[in-house]
Amino acid sequence: MKKPLALLLTIALTIFFAGCKHTAKLNISPDSPYNFESYENKSGISDIEPIALNGDLSEKCVTYKFTYTSDIYSVKAYISIPFGCIESLNPYECIIYNRGGNSKIGFLDNEDTAVISAETDRIVLASQYRGADGGTGQDQFGGDDLTDVTTLIDLCENCFECASIDNLCVAGVSRGGIMTYMTARTDSRVKRIIAVSAVSDLLKAYNDRDDMKTVLQNYIGGSPDDLPYEYENRSAVYWADEIKVPVLMIHSKLDKQVSFAQAEELNKKFEEYNVSCKFVSYDDDVHGFHKEDYKIISEWLNQSF
Repeated sequence: MKKPLALLLTIALTIFFAGCKHTAKLNISPDSPYNFESYENKSGISDIEPIALNGDLSEKCVTYKFTYTSDIYSVKAYISIPFGCIESLNPYECIIYNRGGNSKIGFLDNEDTAVISAETDRIVLASQYRGADGGTGQDQFGGDDLTDVTTLIDLCENCFECASIDNLCVAGVSRGGIMTYMTARTDSRVKRIIAVSAVSDLLKAYNDRDDMKTVLQNYIGGSPDDLPYEYENRSAVYWADEIKVPVLMIHSKLDKQVSFAQAEELNKKFEEYNVSCKFVSYDDDVHGFHKEDYKIISEWLNQSF
């Protein structure tokens, strides 16, 4: 019996000391700008909660959930910071990641930003958007809630000293594509964007899916017939010429949630207006990231334009 007990003790100690090794990497001054918990009660930041990551992620980055103020609302968000940033005490480039879904579905989980951070070696921030996950306010699917995205950029620029916005990338999946294109259209701090399975024609999305009609009417306030401007304003295909930064677009040809035709049409518009766009497609029905995407994204992020 002693040998099995000894073996179990050895395994337990190995796991314990492995955890200690990575915790030690974060052994910095409590008030250091590279210790995210130091931002508690600064610039509208509160409720900072360290997230316990699993497996390889725990060896590459640290993640926190927090609350920030956007307009007058309390909004939930995540940030993941590579260990290299903390160890070197040098600001790292940032990605603002825009999730899909709405105030009822598609919430970020504890590892979404960590996966992107670990794969790209960048600081990644993502908002749950107002009205979601215990936040206040109302999701408008690309209305006033767009401020929830630009406020994260403000924090990176003016508050989070560990973050650099010199080569700021904004990325989005599905509905997050709306938020991404709209942010790039209006905020000159954005230097490149990534759109995965992204909505780029909300009128087409409305007409393609009966199950989305009521959802969109509830969030936007009416149908395309009632509010044509609101739908066009959320649809990059109508103002593709206003995108002035490089784009990486990834879309599956058989995507049932957001049609491939939306990506095709937007890519044509980008070609027409000489917008730099790398268009990656897959012969499957995946909606969201493929495992292969992270290598493509990392290589593209490291290119000079």
